[in-house]
Amino acid sequence: MSSIEIVIEPRTRDLGGFTVGRVLPFAKRRMVGPFIFFDEMGPADFAPGKGIDVRPHPHIGLATVTYLFDGEIRHRDSLGYDQVIRPGDVNWMTAGRGIAHSERTDEGPRQSGQKLHGIQSWVALPEADAECAPSFHHHPKETLPVIERDGAVMRLIAGEAFGETAPVKTYSPIFYLGVEAVAGATIPLPDYEERAIYVVTGSVSVDDEPYDAGKMAVFAPGAEPVIKTTDASRLMLLGGAPLGKRIIWWNLVAASKARIDQAKKDWRASADVGFKDSVFSLPPDEEEFIPLPEE
Repeated sequence: MSSIEIVIEPRTRDLGGFTVGRVLPFAKRRMVGPFIFFDEMGPADFAPGKGIDVRPHPHIGLATVTYLFDGEIRHRDSLGYDQVIRPGDVNWMTAGRGIAHSERTDEGPRQSGQKLHGIQSWVALPEADAECAPSFHHHPKETLPVIERDGAVMRLIAGEAFGETAPVKTYSPIFYLGVEAVAGATIPLPDYEERAIYVVTGSVSVDDEPYDAGKMAVFAPGAEPVIKTTDASRLMLLGGAPLGKRIIWWNLVAASKARIDQAKKDWRASADVGFKDSVFSLPPDEEEFIPLPEE
C-alpha cells in the first residue's frame, strides 16, 4: 500500500495584487492534524513603492502562524502588539474568542522594494480552548530548536519533534518544522497520527516516487515512508493529533455554524459603532477594516 493518502496542489488566489497558493483547506482533505489553513505566499517581487496592505480583519477559534523565507511584514493587532516578522522568526497569534489584526509592508521595504516569500498557516484550537483569551507571541529565529539529521537542518517552529520542544504555547499535540536539505538527504518524520510534507523548493522522492515543488503529500496513518531529497530543497513538515470537524468561513473557525454566525454579527456590530466598547476593536493607529465578504 502507498504511504501517501493524498497529494494536494495549491490553488492560486489573488489577494488584491498579491498571489498565494492555497493548499488547505482542500475539498478532499480539510485538515492535517490541527492545521486547517496553509498558504504559500509568493514568491513575489514588489517594486519600489509597492507592498502588502491587509487591512484589519477578525479571527476566532484558531492560532495564526507566519513563517517567512524572504522579506518582512509588520503585524499589528487589537491587543496593541506591533511586531515586524523576518525570515526564520515565528509570529504566533492565538485568536481564541476574538482578535483583529492587520499585515502591512513597512515604509522602508516599501520604498526600496522587496522579495516576499513565506508560509501562513492557521491551527484550529480544541473546543475546550476555542474561547480562550486572545494572545500574541513573537519568537526570534535564534530561540527555535534546530535538529540536524543526515544532510537536513530542521527548525522546530511549533510543537514537539525529535526530543525538542518549540517555545510557542500550543493547545493540542502538534509539530511544525521548516527544513533545508542538501540533495540526497533523508528526511525523517515525527511519530504523529496525521502528517504531511510540503515541497517549497527543490524536489523529493517518497518511496521512490518523485514530487516537485508546490505539492503537499499527506501520509496515511501509521505509514513509514522513505523520503529523500533529489535536489537541494526547502520543505515544511506538519501535522499532529486530529481535532474533529471544524467549520471555516472567511477568517473564522469554529466547531458550529452558530458560533460562526455570532462572530459575523459581532464584527458587523463592532463596525457599526466604530469599534468602540464592542466585541472587536481595531489595532492602534488603524482606521480601515475589511467588511464581511457578504457585505
